[in-house]
Amino acid sequence: MLTEIFKIIINILRLDKNFFKEKKNFGQASIYFAILLILIGAIISIIPNSSFLVYMGSYFELGIIKGPSLRAIIITSLIMWFLKTTYLFFVGTILFPSAKTNCSYRKILILVAYCQVPLFLNLIIISPVLLFLAIITYCWYNISLIIGLKIFLNYDGYLKTILISLAPQIIFLLYIFSIFQTSNVSLS
Repeated sequence: MLTEIFKIIINILRLDKNFFKEKKNFGQASIYFAILLILIGAIISIIPNSSFLVYMGSYFELGIIKGPSLRAIIITSLIMWFLKTTYLFFVGTILFPSAKTNCSYRKILILVAYCQVPLFLNLIIISPVLLFLAIITYCWYNISLIIGLKIFLNYDGYLKTILISLAPQIIFLLYIFSIFQTSNVSLS
């Protein structure tokens, strides 16, 4: 079992397209591996979150900011896992399927969990100085998700997959920019 987990981690970090194409990697036992990876990712996320809270507390002179409990982090990770999967399944297979799209919810659920592996590298973000590495691991996560979705949804190119995968982030950034444009904040 441990060798299978390491195999999954190594193949996802290498962005191995053949890993996504092999049906045995998404078979019966894969849902248990997916749950385990989500739980490991939730626990590892405490480290960069703590660094971020330390940075924000010192930058804004707020003192020590207490983070959420482990239970809240795990529950939130599981909820976000299902929300992301539901979004990708609905948009990828119902709204914008290709002619060859034939993918199950379970397969995308496992894919989303597997693609969390690059976020495990957030383990090295032990100081606020290293917070920029979170951007790199998040981009790596998105790239692995885009590669897997393209294969699972049988899309011809990457453009449709990129738009489907990154649409929530793009909409959020546009919303943030619109807030800054419409606000009447004076900097003087």
